[in-house]
Amino acid sequence: MVLNGPALGAGSAFRPGATPEPGVGLRAELDPKSDAAIMLRVAEGDEAGFNYLAEKYHRPMIHFLYRMVGNQAVAEELAQEVFLRVYRARSSYRAEARFTTWLYRIATNLAVNHARDTRHERSVQTVYLDQPDEETGTTPDVADDEPTAEQQLLRDERMAAIRLHVMALPERQRMAVLMHKYQGMDYRQIGEVLKLSESATKSLLFRAYQTLRDKLKDFV
Repeated sequence: MVLNGPALGAGSAFRPGATPEPGVGLRAELDPKSDAAIMLRVAEGDEAGFNYLAEKYHRPMIHFLYRMVGNQAVAEELAQEVFLRVYRARSSYRAEARFTTWLYRIATNLAVNHARDTRHERSVQTVYLDQPDEETGTTPDVADDEPTAEQQLLRDERMAAIRLHVMALPERQRMAVLMHKYQGMDYRQIGEVLKLSESATKSLLFRAYQTLRDKLKDFV
Protein backbone atom coordinates (compact mmCIF):
# COMPACT_ATOMS: atom_id res chain seq x y z
CA MET A 1 0.00 0.00 0.00
CA VAL A 2 1.32 3.44 -0.89
CA LEU A 3 0.12 5.02 2.34
CA ASN A 4 1.90 3.86 5.44
CA GLY A 5 2.06 4.83 9.06
CA PRO A 6 0.56 3.86 12.39
CA ALA A 7 -2.67 5.77 11.83
CA LEU A 8 -3.33 4.11 8.48
CA GLY A 9 -2.32 0.59 9.34
CA ALA A 10 -4.24 0.20 12.57
CA GLY A 11 -7.64 -1.35 13.06
CA SER A 12 -9.18 -4.76 12.78
CA ALA A 13 -9.16 -6.73 9.54
CA PHE A 14 -11.65 -5.24 7.11
CA ARG A 15 -14.45 -7.45 5.77
CA PRO A 16 -16.36 -5.77 2.89
CA GLY A 17 -19.33 -8.08 3.41
CA ALA A 18 -19.67 -7.53 7.13
CA THR A 19 -22.93 -6.10 8.43
CA PRO A 20 -22.38 -2.51 9.60
CA GLU A 21 -23.12 -1.47 13.13
CA PRO A 22 -26.36 0.45 13.61
CA GLY A 23 -25.99 4.07 12.51
CA VAL A 24 -27.94 7.14 11.68
CA GLY A 25 -28.98 8.85 8.44
CA LEU A 26 -27.92 7.26 5.18
CA ARG A 27 -25.72 4.61 6.69
CA ALA A 28 -28.56 2.23 7.53
CA GLU A 29 -29.84 2.43 3.93
CA LEU A 30 -26.54 1.71 2.22
CA ASP A 31 -25.31 -1.61 0.93
CA PRO A 32 -22.64 -2.53 3.52
CA LYS A 33 -20.33 -3.57 0.66
CA SER A 34 -20.57 -0.19 -1.07
CA ASP A 35 -17.72 2.30 -1.06
CA ALA A 36 -19.95 4.87 0.61
CA ALA A 37 -20.78 2.52 3.50
CA ILE A 38 -17.13 1.62 3.90
CA MET A 39 -16.15 5.31 3.94
CA LEU A 40 -18.73 6.00 6.63
CA ARG A 41 -17.12 3.29 8.72
CA VAL A 42 -13.73 4.89 8.03
CA ALA A 43 -15.15 8.11 9.48
CA GLU A 44 -15.84 6.17 12.67
CA GLY A 45 -12.30 4.80 12.92
CA ASP A 46 -12.13 1.80 10.58
CA GLU A 47 -8.55 2.27 9.38
CA ALA A 48 -8.52 -1.04 7.51
CA GLY A 49 -11.54 0.15 5.52
CA PHE A 50 -9.57 3.19 4.41
CA ASN A 51 -6.67 1.01 3.29
CA TYR A 52 -9.14 -1.14 1.33
CA LEU A 53 -10.49 1.91 -0.55
CA ALA A 54 -7.01 3.32 -1.16
CA GLU A 55 -5.82 0.01 -2.58
CA LYS A 56 -8.92 -0.28 -4.76
CA TYR A 57 -8.58 3.16 -6.35
CA HIS A 58 -4.82 3.69 -6.26
CA ARG A 59 -4.03 2.60 -9.83
CA PRO A 60 -7.16 4.11 -11.46
CA MET A 61 -6.36 7.38 -9.70
CA ILE A 62 -2.78 7.44 -10.97
CA HIS A 63 -3.99 6.71 -14.53
CA PHE A 64 -6.53 9.52 -14.33
CA LEU A 65 -4.06 12.02 -12.88
CA TYR A 66 -1.40 11.06 -15.40
CA ARG A 67 -3.71 12.02 -18.22
CA MET A 68 -4.47 15.26 -16.42
CA VAL A 69 -0.87 16.33 -15.71
CA GLY A 70 1.19 14.33 -18.20
CA ASN A 71 3.91 13.28 -15.75
CA GLN A 72 4.06 9.88 -14.05
CA ALA A 73 5.97 11.01 -10.97
CA VAL A 74 3.68 13.98 -10.44
CA ALA A 75 0.61 11.77 -10.94
CA GLU A 76 1.86 9.40 -8.23
CA GLU A 77 2.52 12.29 -5.85
CA LEU A 78 -0.92 13.77 -6.51
CA ALA A 79 -2.56 10.38 -6.00
CA GLN A 80 -0.84 10.16 -2.63
CA GLU A 81 -2.17 13.60 -1.77
CA VAL A 82 -5.69 12.63 -2.90
CA PHE A 83 -5.84 9.75 -0.44
CA LEU A 84 -4.29 11.81 2.33
CA ARG A 85 -7.01 14.40 1.81
CA VAL A 86 -9.66 11.71 1.81
CA TYR A 87 -8.34 10.43 5.12
CA ARG A 88 -8.10 13.89 6.66
CA ALA A 89 -11.66 14.71 5.55
CA ARG A 90 -13.10 11.35 6.64
CA SER A 91 -15.17 12.83 9.47
CA SER A 92 -16.94 15.21 7.07
CA TYR A 93 -17.98 12.52 4.57
CA ARG A 94 -21.78 12.32 4.33
CA ALA A 95 -22.41 9.86 1.44
CA GLU A 96 -24.63 12.41 -0.32
CA ALA A 97 -23.00 11.42 -3.61
CA ARG A 98 -21.06 8.39 -4.78
CA PHE A 99 -17.71 7.87 -3.11
CA THR A 100 -16.08 7.98 -6.54
CA THR A 101 -17.65 11.38 -7.23
CA TRP A 102 -16.13 12.75 -4.05
CA LEU A 103 -12.80 11.08 -4.83
CA TYR A 104 -12.56 12.37 -8.41
CA ARG A 105 -13.63 15.85 -7.33
CA ILE A 106 -10.66 15.95 -4.95
CA ALA A 107 -8.36 14.61 -7.67
CA THR A 108 -9.65 17.06 -10.27
CA ASN A 109 -9.17 20.04 -7.98
CA LEU A 110 -5.61 18.96 -7.19
CA ALA A 111 -4.78 18.40 -10.87
CA VAL A 112 -6.25 21.76 -11.90
CA ASN A 113 -4.34 23.57 -9.17
CA HIS A 114 -1.13 21.81 -10.18
CA ALA A 115 -1.68 22.71 -13.84
CA ARG A 116 -2.24 26.36 -12.97
CA ASP A 117 0.82 26.49 -10.71
CA THR A 118 3.12 24.91 -13.30
CA ARG A 119 1.62 26.21 -16.54
CA HIS A 120 4.79 28.07 -17.50
CA GLU A 121 6.87 24.89 -17.09
CA ARG A 122 4.78 22.65 -19.32
CA SER A 123 4.17 22.15 -23.02
CA VAL A 124 1.44 20.08 -24.59
CA GLN A 125 4.02 17.89 -26.29
CA THR A 126 4.91 16.31 -22.94
CA VAL A 127 1.39 14.98 -22.36
CA TYR A 128 0.69 11.49 -23.67
CA LEU A 129 -3.00 10.67 -23.62
CA ASP A 130 -2.27 7.49 -25.56
CA GLN A 131 0.02 5.91 -22.96
CA PRO A 132 -0.45 2.11 -23.15
CA ASP A 133 -2.51 0.57 -20.39
CA GLU A 134 -0.24 -1.29 -17.96
CA GLU A 135 -2.46 -4.38 -17.95
CA THR A 136 -3.41 -4.76 -21.62
CA GLY A 137 -0.56 -2.97 -23.37
CA THR A 138 -3.05 -1.21 -25.64
CA THR A 139 -4.20 2.38 -25.84
CA PRO A 140 -7.77 3.73 -25.99
CA ASP A 141 -7.28 4.87 -29.56
CA VAL A 142 -4.99 2.22 -31.03
CA ALA A 143 -5.98 -1.25 -32.22
CA ASP A 144 -3.93 -4.37 -31.47
CA ASP A 145 -3.21 -5.24 -35.12
CA GLU A 146 0.39 -4.76 -36.25
CA PRO A 147 0.37 -1.68 -38.52
CA THR A 148 2.39 -1.14 -41.68
CA ALA A 149 5.03 1.57 -41.65
CA GLU A 150 2.66 3.95 -43.44
CA GLN A 151 -0.20 3.15 -41.07
CA GLN A 152 2.09 3.66 -38.09
CA LEU A 153 3.16 7.06 -39.40
CA LEU A 154 -0.46 8.14 -39.88
CA ARG A 155 -1.36 6.76 -36.46
CA ASP A 156 1.49 8.64 -34.78
CA GLU A 157 0.42 11.85 -36.49
CA ARG A 158 -3.18 11.29 -35.41
CA MET A 159 -2.22 10.61 -31.79
CA ALA A 160 0.01 13.68 -31.69
CA ALA A 161 -2.89 15.76 -33.02
CA ILE A 162 -5.27 14.29 -30.45
CA ARG A 163 -2.86 15.10 -27.63
CA LEU A 164 -2.39 18.62 -28.88
CA HIS A 165 -6.07 19.44 -29.35
CA VAL A 166 -7.42 17.74 -26.23
CA MET A 167 -4.94 19.61 -24.05
CA ALA A 168 -5.82 22.85 -25.85
CA LEU A 169 -9.51 22.54 -24.91
CA PRO A 170 -10.89 24.90 -22.26
CA GLU A 171 -10.21 23.52 -18.81
CA ARG A 172 -13.66 22.13 -18.01
CA GLN A 173 -14.09 20.63 -21.48
CA ARG A 174 -10.69 18.95 -21.18
CA MET A 175 -11.53 17.47 -17.76
CA ALA A 176 -14.91 16.25 -19.01
CA VAL A 177 -13.36 14.55 -22.05
CA LEU A 178 -10.70 12.85 -19.93
CA MET A 179 -13.29 11.54 -17.48
CA HIS A 180 -15.69 10.46 -20.23
CA LYS A 181 -13.27 8.92 -22.70
CA TYR A 182 -10.55 7.52 -20.47
CA GLN A 183 -12.32 6.84 -17.15
CA GLY A 184 -15.62 5.64 -18.62
CA MET A 185 -17.66 7.99 -16.44
CA ASP A 186 -21.20 8.84 -17.54
CA TYR A 187 -22.80 12.29 -17.82
CA ARG A 188 -24.24 12.20 -14.32
CA GLN A 189 -20.96 11.21 -12.69
CA ILE A 190 -19.00 13.84 -14.59
CA GLY A 191 -21.62 16.44 -13.72
CA GLU A 192 -21.33 15.57 -10.04
CA VAL A 193 -17.56 15.99 -10.15
CA LEU A 194 -17.73 19.29 -12.04
CA LYS A 195 -20.85 20.43 -10.15
CA LEU A 196 -22.91 20.69 -13.33
CA SER A 197 -26.37 19.42 -14.22
CA GLU A 198 -26.55 16.39 -16.48
CA SER A 199 -27.82 18.53 -19.38
CA ALA A 200 -25.01 21.04 -18.87
CA THR A 201 -22.50 18.19 -18.86
CA LYS A 202 -23.91 16.83 -22.13
CA SER A 203 -23.64 20.29 -23.64
CA LEU A 204 -20.07 20.68 -22.38
CA LEU A 205 -19.01 17.37 -23.90
CA PHE A 206 -20.88 18.07 -27.14
CA ARG A 207 -18.94 21.32 -27.57
CA ALA A 208 -15.67 19.60 -26.70
CA TYR A 209 -16.16 16.73 -29.14
CA GLN A 210 -17.38 19.09 -31.84
CA THR A 211 -14.20 21.12 -31.45
CA LEU A 212 -12.09 17.96 -31.63
CA ARG A 213 -13.95 16.73 -34.72
CA ASP A 214 -13.35 20.07 -36.44
CA LYS A 215 -9.67 20.10 -35.49
CA LEU A 216 -9.10 16.46 -36.39
CA LYS A 217 -11.18 16.27 -39.57
CA ASP A 218 -8.08 15.67 -41.69
CA PHE A 219 -7.41 12.48 -39.69
CA VAL A 220 -10.92 11.01 -39.91
